[in-house]
Amino acid sequence: MITEAKLADMIKEAKTGSKQRKFTQSVEMILVFKDIDVKKGFALNEVVQLPKTSSPSTVCIMATGDMGQKAKAAKADAVVGSDELDRFAANKRASRKFINKYDFFLADTQIMPVVGKVLGQLLGPRGKMPTPVPFNASIESFLTRFRASIKVRARATLAMSCKIGDETMSDADLAINAHAVLAAVEKKLPNGDKNMKRIIIKTTMGKPIKQIEEVKKKHA
Repeated sequence: MITEAKLADMIKEAKTGSKQRKFTQSVEMILVFKDIDVKKGFALNEVVQLPKTSSPSTVCIMATGDMGQKAKAAKADAVVGSDELDRFAANKRASRKFINKYDFFLADTQIMPVVGKVLGQLLGPRGKMPTPVPFNASIESFLTRFRASIKVRARATLAMSCKIGDETMSDADLAINAHAVLAAVEKKLPNGDKNMKRIIIKTTMGKPIKQIEEVKKKHA
């Protein structure tokens, strides 16, 4: 696997080569794979917790009763109950707008069947099906984990991209995050780092910085 030091160098180059913008740019990592037959159903759909964060992910909790109250007390970004879900069932446009607003969804196991019936066809293709939250689970712990996480997705393609932070973060912290994502992805590849072809780092509007050398085999 590429070292954190090399990743930090790439991140520094991507940041310094990017023009000043009127908004805070994200720092993104693109991974290109090789020697994988995508026709055999290759897919990645992982939640990766980043060691360093600056802007937390948004989390919506679907729950009623006691769990719903706990979610509100824990200051979830949104808490949706059965009544709201019923309204979404009759308004697909509002449903799409709602789904696009949040990074992650959590749901009380008791209303998961309703969530699947009402929003499953929209949540599934976007990789946003809710994570079930068991009765009496610590809502605060779930929120802490998912606010520090990102979704890593690839389906029938030999490339994926994800946000590892933003330009306000240090090169070292961004490199730690990038390394964490790489470690998680390699575990899901058929042949680990042997399937890793190229790593690219860029800011939102900046020039891509490519690590074009193929990752060396561990036993070369």
